[in-house]
Amino acid sequence: MAFDDTRNDVPNEPTAGSGSISTEQARTQSTPDLNPNAKVSEHPSAQVNAATAPLSEAGGPVVNAGTARNEKETMTEDFATALETFEQEQSELAANEDRVLKGTVISINPTYLVVDIGLKSEGVVPLAEVQDHEGNVKFQPGEELDVMIEKGHTEEGYINLSHQKAQRLHAWDEIEKAYNEKASIKVHVIDRIKGGLTVDVMGARAFLPGSQVDTRPIRNLDSLKGQEIEVRVIKVNKKRGNIVVSRKQMLEEEIAGKREKTMEQLAEGAVLTGTVKNLTDYGAFVDLGGIDGLLHITDMSWGRLTHPHDLVQVGDQIQVKVLKFDKEKQRVSLGFKQLTPDPWLDAADRYPVGARVQGRVISVTDYGAFVELEQGIEGLVHVSEMTWSKRMKHPSKIVNVGDHVEAAVLNVNPQERRISLGLKQLESNPWESLHEKYPVGSIVEGKVRNLTDFGAFIEIEDGIDGLVHVSNLSWTKRIKHPSEVLKKGDRVRAAVLAIEPDQRRLSLGVKQLQPDVWESFFDQHRVGDVIHGKVLRLASFGAFVEVADGVEGLCHNSEASDERGGPLKLEPGQEYDFKIIKMNADEKKVGLSIRAVGEEATRADVEAYKHPQSAPGTSTIGELLDWKRHQE
Repeated sequence: MAFDDTRNDVPNEPTAGSGSISTEQARTQSTPDLNPNAKVSEHPSAQVNAATAPLSEAGGPVVNAGTARNEKETMTEDFATALETFEQEQSELAANEDRVLKGTVISINPTYLVVDIGLKSEGVVPLAEVQDHEGNVKFQPGEELDVMIEKGHTEEGYINLSHQKAQRLHAWDEIEKAYNEKASIKVHVIDRIKGGLTVDVMGARAFLPGSQVDTRPIRNLDSLKGQEIEVRVIKVNKKRGNIVVSRKQMLEEEIAGKREKTMEQLAEGAVLTGTVKNLTDYGAFVDLGGIDGLLHITDMSWGRLTHPHDLVQVGDQIQVKVLKFDKEKQRVSLGFKQLTPDPWLDAADRYPVGARVQGRVISVTDYGAFVELEQGIEGLVHVSEMTWSKRMKHPSKIVNVGDHVEAAVLNVNPQERRISLGLKQLESNPWESLHEKYPVGSIVEGKVRNLTDFGAFIEIEDGIDGLVHVSNLSWTKRIKHPSEVLKKGDRVRAAVLAIEPDQRRLSLGVKQLQPDVWESFFDQHRVGDVIHGKVLRLASFGAFVEVADGVEGLCHNSEASDERGGPLKLEPGQEYDFKIIKMNADEKKVGLSIRAVGEEATRADVEAYKHPQSAPGTSTIGELLDWKRHQE
């Protein structure tokens, strides 16, 4: 009950100069029989009586003993009434402290509800106790709710009330029953707090620790807000009003029950239904009911998978086959593709060599492209089987992932699960008709496409390149690299020397368009002829001598001697007469000798001496001595 502490202002008292006395003096003089220790009432009625009393001749109010006595009695009665009211209210609060009261919402403030509970003073309920998980107030003005009285008052004089405490009291019986019987109860997740979650248990608040939310750690507990879950009561303290629940116990018991049931059915070869629990790069974990099995990526499909999520997603229910089961380690290997026949078993019958097939390009590599013919069957188109041209640098120049192509079956190997395909086989082979278009000996013209150490490649038409070997560039020059006479992009004429369609080889020659100086030389000279030559270069075994334009011969060290038979030192640039002592037209080799030329001259001199022109067949001793002296 609230008390009025407001006091009315007392009228201005007369001054001492007017001969009047103060009101207090008048009261003292007119009530000599009152107890001097008694307090003067501050009740407003006493103040009014004092202010309106008649004044005496001295200017003060006329006070008599009867009036003072009445004021005292009135003051005593008011104080006693207030005291009685306060004690009655405290008694009622004490009596209702452990009881659930019905209250009516009067108003809603930002922090509490003002509730009428039928006592002298209203009470307040914290707003947080009457909000749902979305923050909405569950009660509106005029609606009733259950509350319990808490200790103390607010600064405004309101009684502290609790709605949760009332709900908890209602729920205690059911909660204790569930705790004793280890039964499960449904709760509503209200909010996340430090260390776990706050949940609503039949109107009472309980604590769900983070470690008891699931069998595995959950990083985002906020995802459970607003959900209804099933838990088990693991701790109750009615005196303190504490309730602790666990969802983990429920799940573990549920998993144990499922595991026991699954173990009865688990055996190699069994087909079970499971739920995809988790995905990794190497496979998927499937919950079979209390026990997890691994479905490896290689056992998901007969075809190619880059990642398990290409086939399944978390939460999918799938049928799997038990491939292996280790009861001691509780490990289960599963297969999905094993539920369907292996398509490679009759691949050779369905894809005979030479057949034309269609498929989709699923992968492109440096060495070719993989084409999916059906689920689980892939074929490889090697880069060499894509086009008849040899100049293709990468398969991506011909096909791309996702392209639908037609190809020819070149080879089938079911044991190794391989099919070789070809694209160029669906086109005419230009090499097969090359003999007709470019017979051996014909003259062709093309562009230099590439230069190598051993020759130059000439493109004579699209996809057809011919090789001019370095030895077929010139009859007369010793060419070490084709770049000495050719460069990329040059247009040249050449003669067709040979065609190998199976090997896709075309041999060309440039020098063949010029007369063969070697052929001319061999036609005009024979062994024994003496010819004039010039030393070009030296070797450890002899000297190379130019005997005609573009024709070289070899004079061995043993054949380089003077008239007396002594060794002759040859130097580049020197010119001598040489006798042809050996000829090989096939190998284009000519053997030369200076010594043989000297011997020939000696024999000629002897013959000339024996048969002089003046008297053939006769000679004198003097002539013979002169000839001998000349030789020395």
